[in-house]
Amino acid sequence: MSYLEHFNLSEQPFRLTPDPDFLYWSKQHARAKAYMESTIWLADGFVVITGEIGSGKTTLLQSFLAELDDNVVFAVVSQTQLTPTEFLQAVLTEFGFKPFNQRKVELLDTLNMFLIEQYSNGKKVVLIVDEAQNLSKKVLEEIRLISGIETHKEKVLRIILAGQPELKDTLDSPNLKQLVQRVRLRFHLGPLDARGMREYIDHRLAVAGRSTNDLFDDSCFGVIYRYSGGVPRLINTLCDTALLCAFADEKSSLNADDIMAAVTELNWKEHESNTGRYEKLHQVTARLGGESQLTQIEIRSEGESLSVQSFGPGRVIIGRLPDNEIYIQSKFVSRHHAQLINDDEGCTVEDLNSTNGVFVGEKQVKKCRLQDDDIISLGVHDLVYTDLRRADSDEASAAG
Repeated sequence: MSYLEHFNLSEQPFRLTPDPDFLYWSKQHARAKAYMESTIWLADGFVVITGEIGSGKTTLLQSFLAELDDNVVFAVVSQTQLTPTEFLQAVLTEFGFKPFNQRKVELLDTLNMFLIEQYSNGKKVVLIVDEAQNLSKKVLEEIRLISGIETHKEKVLRIILAGQPELKDTLDSPNLKQLVQRVRLRFHLGPLDARGMREYIDHRLAVAGRSTNDLFDDSCFGVIYRYSGGVPRLINTLCDTALLCAFADEKSSLNADDIMAAVTELNWKEHESNTGRYEKLHQVTARLGGESQLTQIEIRSEGESLSVQSFGPGRVIIGRLPDNEIYIQSKFVSRHHAQLINDDEGCTVEDLNSTNGVFVGEKQVKKCRLQDDDIISLGVHDLVYTDLRRADSDEASAAG
């Protein structure tokens, strides 16, 4: 009997090769895809998607490409350790040209004529650069220049950059300010939370033909999360190894001991999200009696309090669309205006290339570590930040 027959599966549920059929649409994956789709209907669409290794960026891109209409022409460049000339050659090669004997000025002219021709034929052109964290600043500047190619009416090239977190740091450097101003939307794909991880595992098993959710018992998921940190690729590796171990032991279902056997086989340590720089966060959570709410945001307008919300560790998006965690219905607030990042050190606010900017106090900021009682201003709305950890510490001191 084979591995698949033994567990009533029609195909491998946790293989590492990207497969859009197995893509689990977490809230953040759905939003990232919506951002990519916006490049099609925005004439000047320019989107940056970042994420940790194994977070599902490539699978997400493949799903996006599989659903493009016939009136969309696209190029995907994945080899990114290139000079500006080599990059232009790679782009034109993806569009069907053989440009290897052309000089840079000829490459630019060929690309310009191709884009204008596609526009005249009613086609939309999308350039997707995967592994974009490896692009040199010279190539990024070249991308900025070609993003400006336009007819007398509108720009004719849509661009999606996808890469690891280093891309985000590179784009924030001062000498790439002009490029960042062209970017419409930026989004970071983080790991799955514990609930999302469990749904992810159940989803992949269902796609692979398993009709019931009893292959992994409840004791498995806490261990899987502790060693994978919610990163999809690590989840796949650990679950696949655990299934192989259980198959070798002729078991029909798995428990925590089987997951630990796989951990031993892989020689893994606990994921860094459960140790290292997150250790203080766990200590804080324990002091709060197990509650994970770290940040409180009070929304005010013209001095009137409109709402108060509390958030745990992770990312909180602020904007005027209802899919944001903090929804502010105002013409002065961009669709996805800013984000808050709660971590073990506190809370940071970051502008997501909004139209009207983000102010902390009287100062406009791009990215700023918040202090207790700081006021974030977005148009006519104020967001008052409270560090719940400090409030809890003050209460404990008073009680003592």
